[in-house]
Amino acid sequence: MRERQFVVDELTLKDSWRMFRILAEFVDGFEVLPEVYPAVSIFGSARTKPQSRHYKIAYQIARLLVENGFNVISGGGPGIMEAANKGAAEAGGKSVGLHIHLPSEQEPNPYANIRLEFRYFFIRKVMFIKYAVAYIILPGGFGTMDELFEALTLIQTRRIKPFPVILVDEKFWCGMVEWMRNTLLKIKTISEKDLDIFCIVDTAEEAVDIVKKTVIV
Repeated sequence: MRERQFVVDELTLKDSWRMFRILAEFVDGFEVLPEVYPAVSIFGSARTKPQSRHYKIAYQIARLLVENGFNVISGGGPGIMEAANKGAAEAGGKSVGLHIHLPSEQEPNPYANIRLEFRYFFIRKVMFIKYAVAYIILPGGFGTMDELFEALTLIQTRRIKPFPVILVDEKFWCGMVEWMRNTLLKIKTISEKDLDIFCIVDTAEEAVDIVKKTVIV
C-alpha cells in the first residue's frame, strides 16, 4: 500500500512539473509570435522531396505571400515545411518554424529565421491557429490532416473567427471531398455550408490571391 502511494505521489509530482513546462511553451509563443502578424500557416508532408512539384509550389506560395506583405509559419521541419520557410526567408520575410520534438522526420530545417521549440502538439497547434490569418494545406499525411480538421472544427463550431482554409492540388484532395459529400453530408453529420469552410486550388498564384482578397490587414 505504501509502495502504491509512493508511485501515485511521484506521478502527481511529475504532472505538476509538466504544468510548468506547458506554461513555459505558451509564454514563449505568446511573447514571440505577435511580431510576425500578418502570417499564413502552411502545412504539408515532411516527406516531400525538394525536386517534387508540391515542394516547388509551397516555395512559390511562401515567396508570393512575403512579396504581398505576409509572413509565413510552418512546422519548421523538412519537406513542405522546409519549402515554406525557404521561400519566405529568401523573399526577405519572417519565416517562422514551430519545431516539434519527434523521434523521426522532424529535424529542423535551416531556413526558419524565427524558431520555437515544442514538446507538446496541442500547444503548437494553438500557435498555428492563434497567429495565422489563413491556412494553406498541401498534400500530407496524418499530421497534415490533423491540422486541417482542427481548423475546420474550430471554424465550424465558431470557436475561432473564420479565416481562409485553402487546399492545394485538387487531384489529391478530390477523393476526400467526394467522401464528405457522399458520406458525411448524406447521413447529415455535416451540413452543406460546412463544405464552404475550405476551398481547393491548383496553383500558388490562386492560393495567394484568395488570401489577398479575403484577409484584411
